[in-house]
Amino acid sequence: MSLPNDYRIRRMWPTDYRVISEICRVVYPHDKPYTAEELAEHHAVYPQGQFVAEHIPSGQAVGVHFTLRIRMADYHIDDPWDVLTAQGSFGDHNPAGPTLYGADVFVSPDHQHRGLAHALTDATRDLVVAENLWRMVGGSRLPGYGAVAGGLPAAEYVREVVAGARIDPVLSAHLKDGWQVVKPIHGYLQHDPESANWAAVIQWVNPACPPPPEFMLR
Repeated sequence: MSLPNDYRIRRMWPTDYRVISEICRVVYPHDKPYTAEELAEHHAVYPQGQFVAEHIPSGQAVGVHFTLRIRMADYHIDDPWDVLTAQGSFGDHNPAGPTLYGADVFVSPDHQHRGLAHALTDATRDLVVAENLWRMVGGSRLPGYGAVAGGLPAAEYVREVVAGARIDPVLSAHLKDGWQVVKPIHGYLQHDPESANWAAVIQWVNPACPPPPEFMLR
């Protein structure tokens, strides 16, 4: 799906902070939204990794994809979002890290279903290639799982989604975008009842870059 002509993908600017916080408040009503101070820190540590989808007629940011570089050998595959992002500060950004970690991607409800999330993800993959990184790793919510969690193990749910036998609103979209599932984990996000607090670790591997010595997610 191509990006509509009235949108563009660019880096985040300080003038975006206020509207990004408001979008975050709407998209994640049960979580504390990013503050201007946190967004400024993201921008300071890794400006080229903070992407915005802009609605050109209004000049407003309407979607974001935030990333940082990490060395996965310094973490465990089951580590939650808070650990991988240093409590959302991105203070653990490692300029030498071979993995781009997709910390967050969201789009204003008023601008969804226009291919913006896909375009934002393409921008991050372009960054992986441009910086000669091995891969990109993220965590996929499983908002369809909460409704069936009482009678279906998370691992089986994820297997069914990967096989195409079941549709999950988020994971199925990631799979369509070319991500691969590594494994399901519990507690990735602390307040996600729709997913019964489960998520799937996902990755996209850069075919042009060989893996580093610590290539195994552990």
